[in-house]
Amino acid sequence: MTASLLLRNVRPYAGKAVDLLIENGKIAQLGTNLSAPAGVAIEDGKGDIVIPGLVEAHTHLDKSLLGLPWYTNEVGPKLLDKIDNERENKKRLDINPERQSARQSILSSLKGTTHIRSHVDVDTEHGLWGVEGVMQTRDAYRDIVDIELVAFPQSGLLRRPGTLELMDQAMQAGCEIVGGLDPCTIDRDPKGHLDAVFGLCQRYGKPLDIHLHEPGEVGAFSLDLIIERTRVLGMTGKVTVSHAFCLGTPDPALIDPLIEELAELDIAIMTTAPASRPAPPVKKLLQAGVRICSGSDGIRDTWSPYGNADMLERAMFVGLRNNFRRDDEVRLALDVCTIEGAKVMEIEDYGLEVGCVADLVLLPAESIAEAVATRPPQRRVIKRGKIVARDGVSIRTAP
Repeated sequence: MTASLLLRNVRPYAGKAVDLLIENGKIAQLGTNLSAPAGVAIEDGKGDIVIPGLVEAHTHLDKSLLGLPWYTNEVGPKLLDKIDNERENKKRLDINPERQSARQSILSSLKGTTHIRSHVDVDTEHGLWGVEGVMQTRDAYRDIVDIELVAFPQSGLLRRPGTLELMDQAMQAGCEIVGGLDPCTIDRDPKGHLDAVFGLCQRYGKPLDIHLHEPGEVGAFSLDLIIERTRVLGMTGKVTVSHAFCLGTPDPALIDPLIEELAELDIAIMTTAPASRPAPPVKKLLQAGVRICSGSDGIRDTWSPYGNADMLERAMFVGLRNNFRRDDEVRLALDVCTIEGAKVMEIEDYGLEVGCVADLVLLPAESIAEAVATRPPQRRVIKRGKIVARDGVSIRTAP
C-alpha cells in the first residue's frame, strides 16, 4: 500500500523547518512552501522533528504475554531454566504466536517502529508453530510494519535431535535469516553447532544472526570461530552477532583484535544495552567501522516482566549504558536505533533523502537529545506515506 501526503513545517533531525512531499509512498521533494498536487492530503507538522522510522532489529514476537493475565515469574537463574520453562509452558499460558505477535507489532508501530527483525522459536516440542504464527502477522500487518523472521533454535540445536531438520523446514517455509545460539554453553559442541547453522546459510543463500550470550574468554572463543567461518565461507557482510556480551570484557588485548576482524569482515553487532551484563562498546565499534543495531529483545514474557516496544526508549538505554551525555552522543544512540539498524537489516531506500521510502516519525521536541531523553508520547507514525498511528493510537486494532 502506498500513499501521497504533504507534510508542512517539519524539521528533519531537528534542523531547519521544511515541507516534505510524499508521492506514491516515497519522499518526492524537500523544500519550503511546496505546492500540494491535486488530491494530496496536507498534514501540519507543527514544527515537529521528523526522523526515519525506528528499527527494532532484535525481538521475539512469538513470546510476548501482552494482553494475557500477569505472569508470576519464579524461574531459576540459569539460561536453560528460562529456556525450558518457556518451552514447557507456552500452551498452558496460551501464548498463541499469531495473536501475540500481532499485539506486539501494533504496539511497536504506534511507538514509531517501521521495521522489525524477530527471532522465532523452532523446537521439537512446538515445531513451526511460532514461525507459522508470526508469518501470518507479517503478511496481515504489512500496512503498518515490515517484519523479517529469524529461524531460532532457542532450546538448542544439537542437544535436541530433530531441531536441525525443523530449522531446514523453517527456511523452506520462508524465514529470511538463519539463527543460532551459544555454541559452547548450550549445545556444548561449537564446531557442530556452527557447521550446522552456517551450512543452512550456504544451502539457502541466507544471512546468519546468532545469539551469543557467552561471556569473557568463552564468548571470545565462540566469536573467533564465527569470524573464521565467515571468512572461509565468503559471508562478509552477511553475519550478525546478537548480544555479544564478551565484547564488554575490560581487556583490550582480548577484545581489540576481535573488533578489527569484525570490521574487516563486516560482521554486525546487536546490543540491547543491558543493565545487568557486560555490553559491547557502541562508540568504539562504530569508530572501528562495525555496523551496530539495537532491539527490545523479549517484551513482557516468561523471561522478564520488562519491555514496552519503544525504540526511542531503547535509544535512551543505549545512551545510558555507554555514558552518552553530549547531544551529539545522544544522536549517535538514536542512530543505532534508526539508520545503523537499517544498515544491519539491509533495508532498501531508508532515510530522509528524496527517493527514500516515506517511513517516518514526527516528534514534538526541540532537539534529538530532548526527544530521546523525554520520549514524548505524542508521535505521528508514517508507513509508506500513510499515517498509521497518531498520539498512541494505531489504525489497526489488536486482537
